[in-house]
Amino acid sequence: MRSSPTILHLDMDAFFAAVEQASKPSLRGKPVVVGGLGPRGVVSTASYEARVHGVHSAMAMARARRLSPNAAYLYPRFGIYRRISETVMGLLAEVSPLIEPLSLDEAFLDLEAAARDEDPRVVAVVLRARIRAATGLTASVGLAGSKLLAKIASEQAKPDGLVVVEPGTERALLDPLPVRTLWGVGPATAEHLRRAGIGTVEEMANSGEAELVRLLGKAHGASLYAMAAGRDNRPVVADRDVKSISVEDTYDNDLTDRAHVRYQIDRLADRCVQRLRGAGRSGRTVVVKVRRYDFSTLTRSETLRAPTDDPVVVRETARRLVEGVDTTGGVRLLGVGVAGLADFTQEDLFAQSAGSRPADEDAPASLPALPPPVPERVNRWLPGQDVTHEEYGAGWVQGSGVGRVTVRFEVPSDTGPGRVRTFAVDDPALVHSDALPLVTPPDAPERGQDSSRAG
Repeated sequence: MRSSPTILHLDMDAFFAAVEQASKPSLRGKPVVVGGLGPRGVVSTASYEARVHGVHSAMAMARARRLSPNAAYLYPRFGIYRRISETVMGLLAEVSPLIEPLSLDEAFLDLEAAARDEDPRVVAVVLRARIRAATGLTASVGLAGSKLLAKIASEQAKPDGLVVVEPGTERALLDPLPVRTLWGVGPATAEHLRRAGIGTVEEMANSGEAELVRLLGKAHGASLYAMAAGRDNRPVVADRDVKSISVEDTYDNDLTDRAHVRYQIDRLADRCVQRLRGAGRSGRTVVVKVRRYDFSTLTRSETLRAPTDDPVVVRETARRLVEGVDTTGGVRLLGVGVAGLADFTQEDLFAQSAGSRPADEDAPASLPALPPPVPERVNRWLPGQDVTHEEYGAGWVQGSGVGRVTVRFEVPSDTGPGRVRTFAVDDPALVHSDALPLVTPPDAPERGQDSSRAG
């Protein structure tokens, strides 16, 4: 724990949704939800306008549609997310060489490693202003003497704010927070603590280390007690070589029903893909972990022909793997992970699901074999995709169906909504295109009012 707030945690505000709003003038100030669009899809990010209705990340898309039926539901565009992330990380690198990226939109920064000795608050204010100027997006920042407190501070700063945890104020910040705020406290641990009468960080700290060790085991209990007391000495680690991304759940009651095991595997697979996409990665190997009633732990894995971040592929592969494990005696823990990570590319996004079947329908038993290449003309037109028309110029797909695709023609620099046109899905004048930058470079010519587009 440092004596001054020199650890900075930066988190872009509603990143994916904010990028879509900045890209699409007609969506500014309106609810936007980004994620898998089918009935089994999962929300990646929701704009603050959608969060007012209760929509949040990792929520089932079907539930999100019920909560906010008038929101714009868009497929993720990881190409532009990664480009903007690279810009943000470049600005962080100009402040300090010691950066620990956590995902495309989140990172720790060690200000003690900076070349200049400046007031951390001033550094944070200038950094946020530079990010906004370079990307058009806002970021929230927490400053503290530890990683734990800096991350909590950035959450409290949202949206578009700055919170500094001054020395001596750590307890005031931590005490009223729910135990789920601390790293390592998932739903099962939180429920276990609730049954013991522990619901806040203050109650956790007051219970004492011995009690937490008794409730949670030596390693877990001691670690959580240290965090509840505000002690966190973990350093900012640059260039982390993450080899896998995984999630797991421990169940209060052993799972004995095979259908319930499959259901939990599906949920874990979707959460794993959520983290995978949040980190801007894809992976080749799907891993399933099963801890049985007798504490014996088994892992099963399958390596795919190409990296993927397709939730259907991960879900179906994980389900297939768990079918090969004997769970009749009961299961106390399940986990799903993806290893063999690769940097995300736009081609990866469609690699496993570019065939005639929508990406969020049930996959055939033959997965993960790749479908044959599909010509661009018959690719699915997904809401949010960038397109260009020979006559109308740049725009994005609003929706498609029954042989038609509807496009709104607008670009990030427009000050108001663009015009909408509908075309046949095989119209040769309409093609997929790269995303335009959110902020026009200073030396770029202004876009003229093209009468062919405005008509």
